[in-house]
Amino acid sequence: MSAIRTGLVGYGVAGAYFHAPLIDATPGLTLSAVVTRDPARAEEASSRYGATVVPGVERLWDLCDLVVVASPNRTHVPVATEALERGLPVVIDKPMARTAGEARSLVRLAAERGLMLTVFQNRRWDGDFLTVRDLVGDGALGEVHRFESRFERWRPVPKGGWRESGGEDEVGGLLYDLGSHLVDQAIQLLGPVREVYAECDVRRAGVRSDDDTFVALTHAGGARSHLWASAVTARLGPRFRVLGSSAAYEKYGLDVQEERLRAGVSPGSPSFGEEPADRWGTLGAGDRHTPVPTRPGCYLGFYQGVAACLRDGAPPPVSPESVVEALTVIESARLSATRATAVRLG
Repeated sequence: MSAIRTGLVGYGVAGAYFHAPLIDATPGLTLSAVVTRDPARAEEASSRYGATVVPGVERLWDLCDLVVVASPNRTHVPVATEALERGLPVVIDKPMARTAGEARSLVRLAAERGLMLTVFQNRRWDGDFLTVRDLVGDGALGEVHRFESRFERWRPVPKGGWRESGGEDEVGGLLYDLGSHLVDQAIQLLGPVREVYAECDVRRAGVRSDDDTFVALTHAGGARSHLWASAVTARLGPRFRVLGSSAAYEKYGLDVQEERLRAGVSPGSPSFGEEPADRWGTLGAGDRHTPVPTRPGCYLGFYQGVAACLRDGAPPPVSPESVVEALTVIESARLSATRATAVRLG
């Protein structure tokens, strides 16, 4: 069968460092077209992947069988809507939408048209998160009481751009950016959320969107998740700390796949997602802790799932309904931060 022609809308960080190399490395997919108006980005996309480069989505539709939306957040819903209305399956980068209501409308439209709709929640394929899921599933921690998860950076000087300087219409800020991963992972690990409390602050001059955020979730099963996303953390905390009735798991440092993608390493290369032993987390209680090998991460698994869905009728790699659930939590977190009170769900 011929490869699925994939059109990529947007060739910024998400498009150039994540989607394009992953699409290119996935059997059954080919990066046929890229939408960008930036001359340098256009030249790279064309020379590296042989993709046809067009300046706008109006010239994309006839060039592809699958649309990947990796443009600025405010464009996710309108671009995905037009693609679905034209009969094309869609991958959307996170966040799927600004509101759960907008996301539900996309889910309904895709269902009505019989088209795949999925969301690039690639952090489900982080090696350290896969390791946490295994430990929890195997009972190595006992009953999980608290899941701590952090995406922290030290960027006292703003980088600029819509993610930091844009208002609410831009769907910027860390709650929607890194928070989309944090909340998604917490729900995948511990299940539905019943209560949300959040603090969303702006710490740096010239920034309009939250750059220092904390979210606390109470899950239906009784466990709690404490989630941090910050650009102003001068000393980074553990990426994960999971506390259970019989043991705890602690892990520092980020999954290796992003740094390797940014360095130009092909995601199809041997050992791409494998982490060196000096970065492994530890499992134990009291003074006794044992290193735990980190499972190999595999962002490629997402696009392999996309190909299997389109060719073989398999379920999408990320169900859009699960993303609607996470967006409901994120909306509640925003409301909680505004009102300075916890918000009950359901």
